[in-house]
Amino acid sequence: MIITQTPFRMSFFGGGTDFKEFYHTHGGCVLSTTIDKYCYVNVRRLPRFFEYATEVVYSKIERVSSRDDIRHPAVREAMKYVGLSDLRVSYEADLPARTGLGTSSSFAVGLLSAFYALQGQYASKNKLADEAIYLERVLCGESGGEQDQIAASFGGLNRIDFAPDGYKVNPVIITPDRKKRLNDNLMLFFTGFSRNSFTIQKETIAHISDNTARLLEMKQLVDAAEAILTEEGDLDDFGRLLDHAWQLKRGTNTGISNDTIDRLYALAKNAGALGGKLLGAGGGGFLLFYVTKQAQPAVKKALKELLYVPFEFEKTGTSVLYFAPETAPDATR
Repeated sequence: MIITQTPFRMSFFGGGTDFKEFYHTHGGCVLSTTIDKYCYVNVRRLPRFFEYATEVVYSKIERVSSRDDIRHPAVREAMKYVGLSDLRVSYEADLPARTGLGTSSSFAVGLLSAFYALQGQYASKNKLADEAIYLERVLCGESGGEQDQIAASFGGLNRIDFAPDGYKVNPVIITPDRKKRLNDNLMLFFTGFSRNSFTIQKETIAHISDNTARLLEMKQLVDAAEAILTEEGDLDDFGRLLDHAWQLKRGTNTGISNDTIDRLYALAKNAGALGGKLLGAGGGGFLLFYVTKQAQPAVKKALKELLYVPFEFEKTGTSVLYFAPETAPDATR
């Protein structure tokens, strides 16, 4: 049996520039962190005592005689890619899926990590990130960028640069005290509704050429945000920069925001938030705000209809919590 733990990510700046359709021409970069909210993948060999050969447990329960019959695309394609069958795979998480925290990519990373560990094989963070990108974007044919898989694999507060020949993960050099103050000034709220990001991502990709100027400016904001964090300037400027980036992002796709999100964002700003954003592709999920300590009670009151979710930064990335590899069955079903 294998149990993996993989963090969810919180993207601050540069989202959209991690699409290959953009960075292959212009380069790309993002600033993001992982947080102490995780998904857990449990994988073990399924003894051949049942009518079914594989069981997959998530929001649904699938019991199938062949891995080709699995409906969950990531599980099906990952099993075929790694060459596994006759498994019991279960998933659970600290936060709901489709909420802008890169949950599907964290699952993909944790799933691949568990599959390799089950076979007694070591998989590096680079390998897991690369193969999770391949799994989601190629094998499953899902639209989107490439920052989530990398963030979930490596963990930490990082700047990730994208180029046609690959990516680089560079930790943001910041004092522990300043990092804690940044964490303490960030507030996370759940809007209460989720969305399928792939539809929004497809539209974003279709209009990348129309949004080149905006995306180039969003890319430049990564430099500005990193400078705020590392050069000991006014940390509150990070919040003001988030507000500017959110206004840019809203203009790239009509599906990113809506009247409800705009109303909630305005309530937080009027109560004292310096800036914020809707995490992920847009349309729903989690709202993140930068709020000084003295203004936080007022923001909580203004957003009392939403669930407030405290969090801490984390730096480990994906990890194997329990390791007990097993012998493969004699034949593939």
